[in-house]
Amino acid sequence: MVGRIALGLEYDGRLFCGWQTQPGGCAVQDALESALAEVHGAPVATIVAGRTDAGVHALCQVVHFDAVNHRPESAWLRGVNALLPEGIAVVWARPVASDFSARFSATERAYRYVLLNDPVRPALLAGRVGWVHAPLDQTAMAEAAAHLLGEHDFSAFRAAECQAKSPVREMRQIQIQRHGALMVLEFRANAYLHHQVRNMVGALVWVGLGRRSPDWVKEVLASRDRSQAAATFAADGLYLSEVRYGPEWGLPAPSDRTGWAFGNGAGIMPAS
Repeated sequence: MVGRIALGLEYDGRLFCGWQTQPGGCAVQDALESALAEVHGAPVATIVAGRTDAGVHALCQVVHFDAVNHRPESAWLRGVNALLPEGIAVVWARPVASDFSARFSATERAYRYVLLNDPVRPALLAGRVGWVHAPLDQTAMAEAAAHLLGEHDFSAFRAAECQAKSPVREMRQIQIQRHGALMVLEFRANAYLHHQVRNMVGALVWVGLGRRSPDWVKEVLASRDRSQAAATFAADGLYLSEVRYGPEWGLPAPSDRTGWAFGNGAGIMPAS
């Protein structure tokens, strides 16, 4: 074996049926492994930091694979990108130690939901942002979000088809910002359950619309009952925005290639 390679990816989830390979070849994984195999000269199997659903975007997805044929780093970057379809790109490539895992070596994952809060539906941003036409109370949403911080059983925000062995996750930070008509919600946790972020966004939107009080989110969380929460929010505005690893792996820091969707800001609420 020549060695293990890690890649950083970005992709437009509208153009794929999710990350995980599908019989029809419509997934991000299918497109990536096909391009990698052509450059590599042999089949390639990738391991991903976090699977994303259909319609969910990635600003900084991370994968690894084992190469049996030597190729320069430029081949994994420019060569693979030349073979990938529109809507997906390799942003960086690095050789890593054989015990690195894109999934299990990750220490934190961040998801960002970009929401258009405006009476008129999106046109240019259609498929890239969620949409709520009625005004949202950002203060009430932030108060509700504070109840989600810390380590909890998130069964009330878990999809029925979730295959995780445990519903316990640690929510480390929640950030809610407004930039004109755009509201940006960022979540940082050790890991997530299936649909957890979209279900939390749905609950926070209900609070922002005044349909529920901020304390209702605390009650839903404690109930561990999915039927007590809001509907799953649209995938359109959801981005996997960062996957963090320890410095020992030597991976590059995420670069800001997306402006409005990826910028940092104030208002972070750390878990106590």
